[in-house]
Amino acid sequence: MAATPQNPAAATPRRKVSRHRGEGQWAMGHYTPLNGNEQFKKDDDGLNVRTRIETIYSKRGFDSIDPNDLRGRMRWWGLYTQRKPGIDGGKTAILEPEELDDKYFMLRVRIDGGRLTTRQLRVIGEISQEFARGSADITDRQNIQLHWIRIEDVPEIWERLEAVGLSTTEACGDCPRVVIGSPVAGIAEDEIIDGTWAIDEIHERYIGSKEFSNLPRKFKTAISGSPLLDVVHEINDVAFVGVEHPEHGPGFDLWVGGGLSTNPKIGVRLGAWVPLEEVPDVWAGVVGIFRDYGYRRLRTRARLKFLVADWGPEKFRQILQDEYLKRTLVDGPAPAEPTDRWRDHVGVHRQKDGRFYVGFAPRVGRVDGATLTKIAEVAEAHGSGRVRTTVEQKMIVLDVEEAQVEPLVEALEALDLTAKPSPFRRGTMACTGIEYCKLAIVETKARGSQLIDELERRIPDFDEPITINLNGCPNACARIQVADIGLKGQLVLNDQGEQVEGYQVHLGGALGLEAGFGRKVRGLKVTSEELPDYVERVLKRFQAEREEGERFAAWASRASEEALS
Repeated sequence: MAATPQNPAAATPRRKVSRHRGEGQWAMGHYTPLNGNEQFKKDDDGLNVRTRIETIYSKRGFDSIDPNDLRGRMRWWGLYTQRKPGIDGGKTAILEPEELDDKYFMLRVRIDGGRLTTRQLRVIGEISQEFARGSADITDRQNIQLHWIRIEDVPEIWERLEAVGLSTTEACGDCPRVVIGSPVAGIAEDEIIDGTWAIDEIHERYIGSKEFSNLPRKFKTAISGSPLLDVVHEINDVAFVGVEHPEHGPGFDLWVGGGLSTNPKIGVRLGAWVPLEEVPDVWAGVVGIFRDYGYRRLRTRARLKFLVADWGPEKFRQILQDEYLKRTLVDGPAPAEPTDRWRDHVGVHRQKDGRFYVGFAPRVGRVDGATLTKIAEVAEAHGSGRVRTTVEQKMIVLDVEEAQVEPLVEALEALDLTAKPSPFRRGTMACTGIEYCKLAIVETKARGSQLIDELERRIPDFDEPITINLNGCPNACARIQVADIGLKGQLVLNDQGEQVEGYQVHLGGALGLEAGFGRKVRGLKVTSEELPDYVERVLKRFQAEREEGERFAAWASRASEEALS
């Protein structure tokens, strides 16, 4: 066919025209789902799966569960399938999801602000013993996770939790996860401002609401008025950090866009001061931006941190003000540096009412149901009805009269829950690891506990604050990039050339004072078996080479690769 003015394309072969569909941003009109996750969320809201769990799956059993509910929507109610026992880490990235799935679940109990009554703690402990084979882990986001949960038992577990004011609503999934808060909010002598009201108001207004139940990915929140900066605000999607405004008084400095995983970013300040009564509205504005402008095309770029990095803080604040709040935020000061290098509230501390709180350290967050019920009993026996969890996998008993402090400390010690831990027990955290997690490559909890014992035996005189974080995979649930010594689980070769469990080492990360990510020494990997030898060697070099008052992170940033190897 000859070309004509009416048919100019006839002279050349027809090319397929493709239209770039953007990043899947709703605000740009891109509503078509661009991946399987977005499709199943469009097909049915994650919150709706509860009815099917209660009326179908719990009655017909595991095999009746729709795959999109099993590996998708059930997360909105705190449920993940756990790893099938006996599958080694080398198969994690090879097997299909259904091959990794066990027929049991991890259940995450949502604990906003880390606040628990002893009655609530006892109920969690009883559920653990009755339905979860006694399992229980305190997470680094103040939640408690149980394992070995059968789908048949979930409705009764929900009934028992909700009877005491607890829930698993949006504990996981592409929605607003638990709001972490200062565990000593409202009681600490040095508190700048108490954020408890804002946490409660956010929960009441928005958690379980379909307004924010379909976000591009998870959304993490931190609110604290403690001068210790005790909620790792730098690595949350949004954080409200207590500050004193020179004209307006106590309020919060607003941060956005933090997060770790495989592409870590420290959050940025928007330079805005937010009074307590405006925190819920500002929070909703930030979440609204994420919902509407967040990237939905690729899961690997669907966190708020990528949007903040592309926009910058000035544009983000402008859109927040113009499109969501319809008003200008007040400029405000940055937080002061933390007043203590330990931010976990472990030990005995006076409350502002003259009573005391006692923070204590389980081993890498691993407890069990019987221990949780005993903690509740011990707290009550010493006059307390309130306990707290922390973002360091620790716990606190509040409201202890002075005469009861030492008896309480002794009672906790009898449970192997020390309020006077070594730096190693105090500073070591571990994620779930290969025991239960389908993403994990190596073991973490037992390895971390063994490491504590070895270091206490080998370096009993070490008295510096030190953080040692073990992660079973690259996803950084245990915050490896911001630890003094961060250990990322992977398979490595031993001296015999055999593939074994081990870790890539990150050194010198920090939050609070000079927040930043640890450095990686080229080729520095250690086997699990060699781990105690390696950590001992590096810590002794730090002791020998450090300058007066120098922190491990500062030393690691200037030390030679030879000293760190």
